[in-house]
Amino acid sequence: MILVEVEALSVANSVLAQTTVDTTTPEAQSTQIQPGEILELDAISVPFPPASVNTAELLQPIEAAQNPPPPQPLQLPPDIERQQRRRNQNNSPVVPYIPPRPDENNPPTLPENIPPIPPPEQLFPSPVPPTPTTPEVVPNQFSGSIRVDRFNVVGSTVFSPQELAEVTKDFVNKSITFAQLLQASEAVTKLYRDKGYITSGAFIPANQTFRSRGSTITIQVVEGGLESIQVSGLKRLNPNYVRSRLAVATGKPLNVNKLLRALQLLQLNPLIKNISAELAAGANAGNSILVVRASETKTFTAEISLDNNRSPSIGSFQRQIQLNQANLSGLGDNLNVAYANTDGSNDVEASYTLPINAYNGTLQFSYNYTNSRVIEEPFDILDIQGTSQDFSITLRQPIVQTPNEEFALGVTASRRESDVGFLESVIGRRLPFDSPGARDGETRLSILRFFQDWTKRNSRQVLAARSQFSFGIDAFDATINSNAPDGQFFSWRGQGQWVRLLAPDTLLLVRADAQLSDRALVPLEQFGLGGQRTVRGYRQDLLLVDKAFLASIELRYPILRVPQVGGVLQLTPFVDFGTGSGGTSTGVADAPNNLASTGLGLLWQSNRVNARFDWGIPLVSVDSRNNSLQEDGLYFSVVYTQPF
Repeated sequence: MILVEVEALSVANSVLAQTTVDTTTPEAQSTQIQPGEILELDAISVPFPPASVNTAELLQPIEAAQNPPPPQPLQLPPDIERQQRRRNQNNSPVVPYIPPRPDENNPPTLPENIPPIPPPEQLFPSPVPPTPTTPEVVPNQFSGSIRVDRFNVVGSTVFSPQELAEVTKDFVNKSITFAQLLQASEAVTKLYRDKGYITSGAFIPANQTFRSRGSTITIQVVEGGLESIQVSGLKRLNPNYVRSRLAVATGKPLNVNKLLRALQLLQLNPLIKNISAELAAGANAGNSILVVRASETKTFTAEISLDNNRSPSIGSFQRQIQLNQANLSGLGDNLNVAYANTDGSNDVEASYTLPINAYNGTLQFSYNYTNSRVIEEPFDILDIQGTSQDFSITLRQPIVQTPNEEFALGVTASRRESDVGFLESVIGRRLPFDSPGARDGETRLSILRFFQDWTKRNSRQVLAARSQFSFGIDAFDATINSNAPDGQFFSWRGQGQWVRLLAPDTLLLVRADAQLSDRALVPLEQFGLGGQRTVRGYRQDLLLVDKAFLASIELRYPILRVPQVGGVLQLTPFVDFGTGSGGTSTGVADAPNNLASTGLGLLWQSNRVNARFDWGIPLVSVDSRNNSLQEDGLYFSVVYTQPF
């Protein structure tokens, strides 16, 4: 959505007050591998299986998809995912831009079957019982017994002396046989094995003196590591993409639990279709070779969508085409371009996301350009036209990342500009349209945003939350006025979402969204209430407010399954509520501060086509002209996706 549809209408009443028109504006076991021995890691299964129609909606960002929609913390259902993401990235006045993240306004769905993470014994089928590394010279056997005062364990970088003393305490301060002496080293080996260090082990070095009384025995630990990581099976994706993500989890000593988590994260990666691995003996004692086989998903997708989710002021019926290449150069870099239009607007956007490290940190560059004009009667006679463009750079870095949980931090530097004028076709020259905070029709914002994403999930539910602090700063010729609103401001946005799988394809979705600000905001940064993504039953962005709270609860109940196309049809009763203050109404005069609705919808999801229809019944009456489907409480969206 562009500036015109918000800013223009927010002052249209004041303009019309000087005309003859009398109306209001609508609106996420072996210590030593012996030569020839192979421990196989079978294909990894994860809490949320790779790509299907339903898993594309998982929170994450953390999206566990194989047909790669962008990853991301609070995801949209496929039927409206692209449209909402476009609005967010466009920095629309209603939903201020927030860097790639889980979507804030629509609940996710869960797959019908969610297999658990397999235990290690399934990933390492029938492992050979671990045995310590055998030295070239073994300690001489002794007859009878000796008394050991203590064991000196050398070579361990993992366990403390206290931990090592604990596992050998049964063999000290008493007489033990040679066999029992070997059992002491086996106890150290078992400690390593139990903690996941299956390629590490301990042994009794040769050339030690065994006294019948008061012996101090040395136990040598050999900590195993990886000699190399060999990756095969990839075509376009650079093998270093996989190798680097495994290398950070396979430092010396090698821990199989960390390795499994790294493989599971790769299986969740939208670029990876399947992955499996083998551990084989290396050339040197204690070293192993990790042999990885991986296959890629189709990374190029084209998408066409239709919906009525735009403001009636510029035409609610929207057509959109989007192209996405999730692996542009083989580095796992993502290029997305999209074009959308309504009868009164044209919108072009592009974004490029580059992985910058093996911990899934990303750097994103995005740009959006929009031009529009008001076509809704009677304001069309004012010839209100505008352009806007947004530039942003976003750095996002996961801090905690496991198959079940992710916590990430990020920062965005954003530049937003708009220029709105009117009456050019009426009086022959364009007059500046001074909406709140604008100067001569122009608004320029320089913004720093700091955000935090958190997602946690298991086989039955998903929890996600997001917090963002936005600072409008006086830099790069930002619009600064003597009074607010202008380019200097502070705002906070918090979002939360909970999804519970009640039964196969039966979901309960609860979400909340809030915004606070320290002063009045320009329309570009205000919070919009009304429409399919906020409070259904009202026209899009009926209210534009500085401070807001939004809550919604929705049940999705399957009524039809079509396995041939991977499709499911769900009935979706819902209740929405929103309240705000410190803003304007774009749709009606004397609009209330609170909006509430209930209603019913139908949601169809399949391999290629996703569609949604909602009927919202307003519980708070507003005086609207009812000249659009939105004002009758009807919303639809249809999305066709084709991977290549």
